[in-house]
Amino acid sequence: MHRVSNLVSKRITDVPPSGIRRFFDIAATMDDVISLGIGEPDFPTPDPIVQAGIQSLKEGETHYSSNSGLMELRRAIADHLDTLYDQTYNPASEILVTVGVSERLY
Repeated sequence: MHRVSNLVSKRITDVPPSGIRRFFDIAATMDDVISLGIGEPDFPTPDPIVQAGIQSLKEGETHYSSNSGLMELRRAIADHLDTLYDQTYNPASEILVTVGVSERLY
């Protein structure tokens, strides 16, 4: 069996963990802290979302979407905002869906 050190460049193994990772490790040891550092919720993913994800994978939805998000989802968001707030947004140019703030800023 190969050892990891034989498979990974020494330059890579010598890179220290990032400061933010150390912060997450420290926060994880504290009972009275909710870390919002990487957007992780403090509850498990609700079952309907898990099931929808499984179904999506079974249907072959395993590729990256547009950087702006799936148009079907952007349309649904626009419709919801119109219903909820009586505000009309163009899903093609005024709605953006990302997995996090870094993608949005980019």
